[in-house]
Amino acid sequence: MSEKLRTTSPHPLQEGAIIRIYKPKGWTSFDAVNKVKWFIKNTLKLKNIKIGHAGTLDPLAEGLLIVCTGKKTKEIEQIQNLPKEYIATIGLGKTTPSYDLETEFNASFPIEHINQEDVQKVLTTFHGKISQTPPLFSAKKIGGKRAYVLARSGKSRTLEPVTITIYEIELMDFKPSEIKIRILCSKGTYIRSLAHDLGQALNSGGYLKELVRTRIGGYTIETASTPEETCSRLLQDYRNL
Repeated sequence: MSEKLRTTSPHPLQEGAIIRIYKPKGWTSFDAVNKVKWFIKNTLKLKNIKIGHAGTLDPLAEGLLIVCTGKKTKEIEQIQNLPKEYIATIGLGKTTPSYDLETEFNASFPIEHINQEDVQKVLTTFHGKISQTPPLFSAKKIGGKRAYVLARSGKSRTLEPVTITIYEIELMDFKPSEIKIRILCSKGTYIRSLAHDLGQALNSGGYLKELVRTRIGGYTIETASTPEETCSRLLQDYRNL
C-alpha cells in the first residue's frame, strides 16, 4: 500500500473499540486476532494500543469472536461472562477421543433405535445447571500443563467436572445419524462434551461435526465480518477520520 496514512491521536481504536469478527473454520482464535492486530499496528501505524479477545473458539469451529482495543480491553472479562449461543451439528453412532473431528473415530455404536422423540426427551435433561466434564483435548490445566498437550502425548488423565448452565436447548433438525441443535449456555460450556454426553444419553455415541457461535450476550453474528473484511473496514474508517 503506497499511500501514506495520516496519524490521528488519540485514534478511536486507542480510545477503545469492540470489533466483531467472524472467525473462519480452520483458523485459530489467535490467527484471527493476530491478523487484525498486525494490520492495526503495521498498516494503520497505531503502535501503542492494547488488543485482546473475549473468549476463544476451537479451530474447527467458526463464528463470532469479539476483539477489544484500548480502554475496552477492561471489559473483556465482562464480555466473557455473557451467555453464548451456538448452532451445533452432532454426529451420532461414533465417538472420537477429542469429541470432535480433530481426531479419528475410535468406536462405533448402533443408531437404529434413535428417533426424534427420544432426542427431544434427552435434550430436556440437559436444561438448567448440569455437571460437565471438559474434554481432555482442551486448554484446561492438569498439574500445570495444558490437557491437550498430555492428550496428544498419549497420557491419559481425567479432568474434574464443572457446573455449567444451559439456558436454552432446542432441536433444529433430526436425522438418525445426525442432529442439529441450538444452545444458549454459560461461560465454560464445552459443546464438544455436550455432543459426547448426548450420544451416551441416547445409548449410542456422539461427536461434534460442526459448530457456529452465533451470539455473545447482545452481540450477534450478523454484525461480524471476516478478518479480511474487518481490516478493509478499519482502513476505510481510518481514512474517513
